[in-house]
Amino acid sequence: MPSDDRDVLPDVVKPVNYDISLHDLELGGSYSYHGTVKIDLEVRKSTTEIVLNTLQLKISHAEVQLEGSRSTQASKITYDDKSQRATLALSEELKGPSKATLAIQFSGTMNNVMAGFYRSKYKPVAPAAPSVPRDDEFHYMFSTQFESCDARRAFPCFDEPNLKASFDFEIEIPEDQTALSNMPEKEVKPGSKSGLKKVSFERSPKMSTYLLAWAFGDFEYVEGHTKRSYNGKNLPVRVYTTRGLKEQGRFALQNAHRVVDYFSEVFRIDYPLPKVDLLAVHEFSHGAMENWGLITYRTTAVLFDEASSDVKYKNRVAYVVAHELAHQWFGNLVTMDWWSELWLNEGFATWVGWLAVDHLYPEWNVWGQFVSDSVQPAFTLDALRGSHPIEVPVRDALDIDQIFDHISYLKGSSVIRMLSAHLGVEVFLKGVSDYLKAHMYGNATTKDLWDALSKASGQDVTSVMDTWIRKIGFPVITVAEEPGQIGVRQSRFLSTGDVKPEEDETTWWIPLGLKTDPETPDVRAEALTAKETTIRDINDSFYKLNADQTGFFRTGYPPERLAKLSAARHQLTVEDRIGLIGDTAALAIAGNSTTAGLLSFLEGFQNEENYLYATSANSSPSSTDPATNFSSVWSQVISSLANVRSIFADNEAIAKGLQEFQLRLLTPAAEKIGWDFGPNEDFLQIQLRALLLSSAGGVGHKEIVAEAQRRFQLYVSGDDPKAVHPNLRSAIFRVVVSKGGRAEYEAVKKEFLQTTSVDGKEICLVALGRVQMPELAQDFIEFVFSDKVALQDKHSGTASLAANPKARLHLWRYIKDHWDSVHGTLAGNFVVLDRLLKMSLKQFASHEMEREIAAFFKDKDNRGYDRSLGVIADTIRSNANYKERDEQLVQEWLSAHGYL
Repeated sequence: MPSDDRDVLPDVVKPVNYDISLHDLELGGSYSYHGTVKIDLEVRKSTTEIVLNTLQLKISHAEVQLEGSRSTQASKITYDDKSQRATLALSEELKGPSKATLAIQFSGTMNNVMAGFYRSKYKPVAPAAPSVPRDDEFHYMFSTQFESCDARRAFPCFDEPNLKASFDFEIEIPEDQTALSNMPEKEVKPGSKSGLKKVSFERSPKMSTYLLAWAFGDFEYVEGHTKRSYNGKNLPVRVYTTRGLKEQGRFALQNAHRVVDYFSEVFRIDYPLPKVDLLAVHEFSHGAMENWGLITYRTTAVLFDEASSDVKYKNRVAYVVAHELAHQWFGNLVTMDWWSELWLNEGFATWVGWLAVDHLYPEWNVWGQFVSDSVQPAFTLDALRGSHPIEVPVRDALDIDQIFDHISYLKGSSVIRMLSAHLGVEVFLKGVSDYLKAHMYGNATTKDLWDALSKASGQDVTSVMDTWIRKIGFPVITVAEEPGQIGVRQSRFLSTGDVKPEEDETTWWIPLGLKTDPETPDVRAEALTAKETTIRDINDSFYKLNADQTGFFRTGYPPERLAKLSAARHQLTVEDRIGLIGDTAALAIAGNSTTAGLLSFLEGFQNEENYLYATSANSSPSSTDPATNFSSVWSQVISSLANVRSIFADNEAIAKGLQEFQLRLLTPAAEKIGWDFGPNEDFLQIQLRALLLSSAGGVGHKEIVAEAQRRFQLYVSGDDPKAVHPNLRSAIFRVVVSKGGRAEYEAVKKEFLQTTSVDGKEICLVALGRVQMPELAQDFIEFVFSDKVALQDKHSGTASLAANPKARLHLWRYIKDHWDSVHGTLAGNFVVLDRLLKMSLKQFASHEMEREIAAFFKDKDNRGYDRSLGVIADTIRSNANYKERDEQLVQEWLSAHGYL
């Protein structure tokens, strides 16, 4: 990407090393702090000014030490808040090329918006160190979040990913608290006042500013060591928490040291730092952050209590730990040159994170989960006209945060999976290793990765992948059958179904993944490189494109073939079943097929004999294979139905018929799996039970609703605190809130306020969003936007409300009527505001609502969330088109099949 497309700093100086010292931290009141930073510079061109990044900092003094003993002061300091820069006008010219040291004295604030150097509030579970700041309700810890462009909130710096430098760091804190940074502790000295200490850390390797991190608080830790030796030592791996929570870090710890060893082996590069620290942060805008050597996490992404946590969070912890550790190589050791290639970091880390989880837990069959939780959401966003290429032009800081989305993470990881399947995983990882070795401690581009993979594989990777990375959208393969052969044609897929000729000019390289024998895993290695072609020697009795859903494309079969595949679903892998369900649903929305076809296809699951386990492709239908993930299949069935139900929710007859359809579909499986846990049930079976009971109860299964209510009453009354099993807490809370009234609502809200379970607040917020009464919906909306719900959690409540047809309009009206307050609360961190708007407003299905939302935001400054407004508009438009086209047909089908 040309540099003139980027709003970047002048290239007159380049940082070499930062020496940062923070002191006079005010632990209370305004939470101010002071600091000095000395930046060793390489002066590339003569200049009379230095421009660097600052945001919400005050520079009190700046001077430049020249070679020798001369120095020059900044005669004038000016700020540009929009570009987040400070310009230091020098009293004499800096001559280049030369070396110099820039020394800056500054002050800032440990804010509460989860960006820069910030404070997190928490309720202590054990007596805290006396110096820990606190108020009547909360204690506070302190940490940093610098990605993508918030190092500039903490100290003046050259805050761009390709301006790498090393870092020395020192901080003065109370003696009874613990300080952490990227590197091991170097020295502890007495502070400037009694009760304080100065903690300094070893110099870091050369790295980008966004990877620097520090934290301090009332911390404790659990520790393990890698089994592999690094420079003659087994590396220490620690999980840090605030006091009283360290034992909940055990599961993350068990995974972390194994993953470090695994990645060291598959990347063929030893982990490069002398320690690995994981820190649980009580308020966190993202899921986690890969700071080199000090990885920070939202509590639900790193803590797990075997006694009280829902088992689904075990899967989340394992994956997020692996994802962030992958970045220690891919992103940290080698960093993208500019944010336009963010996908290089996030797409790869997503794919290889799941690869590591699959290595540690093969019995989880995570690739089925990947297809449902990663591939399908990526399809949904990329099917919009307003999507963007994986590699997207990014001009400045407010653009950057908006591309941390399903395209960069999920489409990026999906095409990586497609390419690795084509090249072979071993060959792919060899190419990755070569790429990392060639660019260690530097920056690289997508082309650099393709070159390394081309060399390792002997194939021209650039030619097959270029369109996937640089072009918007993805294809749908339309299949036409003739005896013994099929015709396949590719075209761009849009969920609105109205692709224009100028939008369909891309010809993708598509690995067809053609399977013609259900009894073997063999796949024909053919790729479609033209708009259409004919494939001969096809077995008319069975064939399936896109085996295991490794290709990033939708497939449209003739209705008769879809019926045959449905009948043969026991011979398909979990990934194939999920792909078929997702494709069928998406094609119905776009108008390539019909909702009637989707419902007929899903109806076949009603009499599923093996609904508790999927069978492998090579096993008989009567066998069970615990290494398969049928919960992901049911999850895809239910999510596809939920989307249809949401879109037609305003039509009472259709809403009633679809509810009855889902009830009949789920009843056999839900009744068979029951409420009681067996002695040797595996992770997948436990997840499936919660999914089926929640979904069947949500559509009114009388016995399940009654049992959920019975267990809930025993729990809230105190008669039986164990009546609600941790793994069924989410299901029970959702059912009782959706089928109950104010009493159940208030009880779950009370649970939210009082829970000490690490996942409890998130579970309660999602359940509370299921309210059916307008007055309760209004009450919950006001509760979500109050200070009772942490900034990091507000989107959990609004997303649940938006998915609820009885509540979403109330939510929109509140946002519209209280926009100044909503914007004021959330705009301190545009990541939070952007995410909340996207999750809150895209569920509508009328052109009127699309116009109303667009009109509201038309005259506002929408920088920071303008891309998401486009996503919202496109999604609503697609939903509305679908509703108008299929509404009568759906009602007729439901009536003809006895659901009305």
